Amino acid sequence: LQCRMECRDVPAETLYDVLHDIEYRKKWDTNVIETFDIGKLTVNSDVGYYAWKCPKPLKNRDVITLRSWLPMGNDYIIMNYSVKHPKYPPRKDMVRAVSIQTGYLIEGTGAKSCTITYLAQVDPKGTQFLPLPQAMRKMYKACLKYPEWKQRHEPHFKPWLFPEQSRLPALALSELSLQHADSLENIDESSLAE
Repeated sequence: LQCRMECRDVPAETLYDVLHDIEYRKKWDTNVIETFDIGKLTVNSDVGYYAWKCPKPLKNRDVITLRSWLPMGNDYIIMNYSVKHPKYPPRKDMVRAVSIQTGYLIEGTGAKSCTITYLAQVDPKGTQFLPLPQAMRKMYKACLKYPEWKQRHEPHFKPWLFPEQSRLPALALSELSLQHADSLENIDESSLAE
C-alpha cells in the first residue's frame, strides 16, 4: 500500500514528532490497544510493540518491529520491519501480523507545511482491513493539536531527536531475528461477515 498526503499548517518536524511520540499516540490513535518501546539498538533505532483493533468478527492484530529513523534537514525517514523477540512471542488473543517493510517519508514543503508518503508492505495474516485514509486523516488532526499537548507533557523530552534522553534499555541485535510471515499461523478470515 502507498498513500501520500499534503499537510497544510503542519511543519515537517511536528509530523515527525507525532509519529515518534508513543505517549501522544495513545491519545489520538483510536485503533491502538497497546503500544510500548522494548529497547534501543542504536541512537536511531529501537524495537517496539504495537497492537491494534480490527472490526468484529476479525481478531485484533499485533506486531513487533525494528524501527530506524533519519532526520535530513527538513525531511525525515522512518522505516520498520518485523522481528522476533524471545520475551514477546505471539499472543493467543491476537494474530501476529508481519511488516515486511513499512515506512514514512516526510518532506518539508514550507515553514508550516509538509508532505507525507506512507508505504506499507504488510502481511496482516488473513485480513485486508487496513483503514489507511482514515488513519492518515486522524494523524493530520493529531498534528494540529500536538504542540499544545506537548507543552503540558514533558515538552523537552524527545529522545528521537536527542538520543541522550532515551530511557530504553540497550538491546543486542543477537536477541532478535527476522519475523517471516510463513513461520506464523495462517489465519483465514475471508469467510467472516462484517
